[in-house]
Order: sequence, then structure tokens, then C-alpha cells
Amino acid sequence: MRRIANTELEIYPLGLGGNTFGTRTDARASEEVLDAFVDAGGNFIDTADSYSYWAPGGRGGESETVLGEWMRRRGNRHDVVIATKVGDHPEFKGLAPKNVARAAEASLRRLQTDHIDLYYAHYDDEGIPIEEIAGAFDRLVSEGKIRYIGISNLSPDRIEAWIRAAHEDGLAVPVALQPEYNLVSRRYYEESIVPLAEAHGLAVFPYFGLASGFLTGKYRTEADLEGAARGRAVAKYLNDDGLRVLDALDDVAAGHGAAPATVALAWLLAKPTVTAPLASATSVAQLTQLLDATELELTAEEVAALDEASQAFA
Repeated sequence: MRRIANTELEIYPLGLGGNTFGTRTDARASEEVLDAFVDAGGNFIDTADSYSYWAPGGRGGESETVLGEWMRRRGNRHDVVIATKVGDHPEFKGLAPKNVARAAEASLRRLQTDHIDLYYAHYDDEGIPIEEIAGAFDRLVSEGKIRYIGISNLSPDRIEAWIRAAHEDGLAVPVALQPEYNLVSRRYYEESIVPLAEAHGLAVFPYFGLASGFLTGKYRTEADLEGAARGRAVAKYLNDDGLRVLDALDDVAAGHGAAPATVALAWLLAKPTVTAPLASATSVAQLTQLLDATELELTAEEVAALDEASQAFA
């Protein structure tokens, strides 16, 4: 287990993403994945109020609803750490203080709980002064509705401004960041987010740890993309640079008898600023490869080989 810095939260070193729960993955399959994750020792589950309004038939809130029903039936709310987000739900867009308050109440109802462990600003709302956003989240902490604050997809300048405003005004200070980071998306994180995380002691929970499935190795030709749900997202990596990364993953994976996805997540876990990567699974079979990453310790030489193979993305 790993402690989230500046909190009392102890988490498994892999966060289970809930972005497919209730839409792409129906309620029954979602609960099977959740049960398997907890049975394996997992306790950290990441969702958002907007998941997944863009899916066929989705309206937003489906993931939180599935998660809330699962916790109610299992009676395990106090055994898991729940992270969710505000700012992108079709009915609760933006970070205006009144909207944040209303969205939090809606999330609490769907999750069937009286508190959220880690509450993120999902996307920025640049028309709202950062001091007002910081105040809105602080009020939720003061009211006991959220325990800690996280930030996702805000610019480094806005993140710095939020932390500064919180210190100056005596407000709850954010403890976590959720940026995109993986072997084929390195530059922004390593240049802009790492200095922030190090300077402020922030926990980091990268999303898209498997680059929308590209780093599983199942997409290697244009033909592999036919009918794929994330074909467009993956297509941009199907070039010499991307395939070089897959070759390196294959080499390391072969040495451990592991899957490429397992190695890709283990690479993230080897990075000192990463607290726990996030990854989603639509089946228990997929989940097994993700869980294996927590047991796979790469050598310094293997990390260096993966760094070199992905240098085009750094």
C-alpha cells in the first residue's frame, strides 16, 4: 500500500478507472471487475460525474451510480477510497462555486455515500477566478462532503495559482494531480507536471496509462483498428516511433513472462513522482494484466531501455 502524501489515505498502487462502468461495461460486468479488484487487494477507484455521457445511451453519472450500488450491496464503503470529479457533466459544466456545490451533492447521491475521499476539478473553467474555485472546494472540505482535493487538466500556471491562493487564504490545499502520462505521451508531463509535483509534494495519478489500449500491443497495423472503439485515439501512434515502443515492451515483457500492458504500467510505477497509475478494465481477464504490474519490479536497465525507446515522445 502507498500513502497519498499529506493525507490519511492508504491506497493500493494501482487505481481502477471507472470510465466504462454502466455504459461500455454493463452493471453486472462492472461489479465482477470491482469484486475481482478488491479480492486482489485493490481499494482505490477513480471515476467522474461525467462518465460516460459520450457513450451510446449515456447521460453522465452512470459510473457513479454503478459504483454506489456496488458499495451499498457489498457494505464496503469504508474499505475503499473513492475519487470522482466535477466540471464536465452535461448538467454541471464548469467550476462556478454554485455548480461545484450542486454537482458534489449529485455525486454523493449517486455514490450513496456522505463523503468523497478525493474530489477533482476535472477541467478548468478559466472564466472563474481561481480564488473562487479554491473557496468552493474548501467549503466542501469544511462541510465534510469531501476529504481531499485533486486537480486534473488545469495548466501549470492555474495549478500554481490555486495552491498559492489556498495557502494565502488558509484554505484546503490540493494534494493530488491527475495528468495524462504514458510511454507515448511523456513531454508535457515530464516538463510541466513533474516540477509541480516535486515542488509541492503532490501525489500523481496518471490517466491513459495504456494510451487508450495502444500499449497493450494489440494494435500494430491499420487492420487492427477496424471496429475498435478507440481506433481514432490509437491511430496516431501507429508509426515508426510508436512501434519502436511496442518492440521494447515486447522485449521486456518476454524477459518476465508478462504482458506488454503489465510492463507499461510497471514503467509508470518505477517513476518517482507517480503514486499510482490509473487503468480501466472491461473484464476480469483484462484486470489481471493490470494487477500484475504491482508485482513487477523493473530493473534500472529495463526502465532505461523503455525510456530510450520512447525518447521521441519525451
